[in-house]
Amino acid sequence: MTLRMDPEVAQALAPLAEAAAGLTPPPAGDWQTRRASTDALISQFTGAVAPPPDVTVTEYQATAPDGTPIPMRLYRRNGSSPGSLAVYLHGGGMFLCSIETHDPICRAYPAASGVPLLSVDYRFAPEHPYPSAVEDSYAALRWAAAHAGELGVDPARIAVMGDSAGGGMAAALALMARDRGGPALAAQILVYPMLDDRTTRPDPQIAPFAMWTTDDNITGWGCLLGDAAGGPDVPSYAAPARATDLTGLPPAYLEVGQLDIFRTEDLAYAERLSQAGVPVELHLHPGVPHAFDVFAPDSAVTRRAQADRARVLAAL
Repeated sequence: MTLRMDPEVAQALAPLAEAAAGLTPPPAGDWQTRRASTDALISQFTGAVAPPPDVTVTEYQATAPDGTPIPMRLYRRNGSSPGSLAVYLHGGGMFLCSIETHDPICRAYPAASGVPLLSVDYRFAPEHPYPSAVEDSYAALRWAAAHAGELGVDPARIAVMGDSAGGGMAAALALMARDRGGPALAAQILVYPMLDDRTTRPDPQIAPFAMWTTDDNITGWGCLLGDAAGGPDVPSYAAPARATDLTGLPPAYLEVGQLDIFRTEDLAYAERLSQAGVPVELHLHPGVPHAFDVFAPDSAVTRRAQADRARVLAAL
């Protein structure tokens, strides 16, 4: 039996498929064209969702190891004081999107869960190759732990969370926090994370449905790592799938779509985490591609996924 797309998601994506018919996608490595088109597309979809009225946004700033200011936004549901916090890293393949494109997404999580979200405006590639983004994010995590008291947060109840490339960086932060002696993390919440620079060959079952293609993936990892991408010396803080030791990491929530090119690497990472003694909650959503929740926000599968994410956040 061949794979097929969830009917609701397929219906939501039909206008995109029609618009893309006959267009030649940019070649692997052309990050400029991808950035211009994708940022506008993501903003179009996320901006169409009405923001919850009861979420307050406060601007903060951390400092990168090289002294660069790192803007951050704290999203908090009015009247909530759960004592927990999620440090959030937005997706975008290491070179796309921004704290702005993901602003509506970040507003939705505290509205649904009551748990504040600290979104990090990390620097991304190719202007700032590895390790800028992950070091910026680690500095933001350390800032959150150091300022837990003023934020009304228990430092033992801080999680890292991200989608796509941000999910990969959340996994990297879990490794960094373990290796560098903190901050201690309550959980790692990985939404279709980008974990492995070696995912460069199209899967013929997935390719017809891929919203993030292998050419896109080659472009993203190339922006981040240059010629080192796919080679023998890629560090695990860049590509967490390269980590050889996954013991001692915080409990993980991981989800991915069956039509996502990250499916195999994500399932493998979840299995390795479990084998290392890390508690894992894993969801494989049938019939959906990468970023299905962005493109089909009203679908039943998105509602289920959002409810699961809110539940995991609320349990921190």
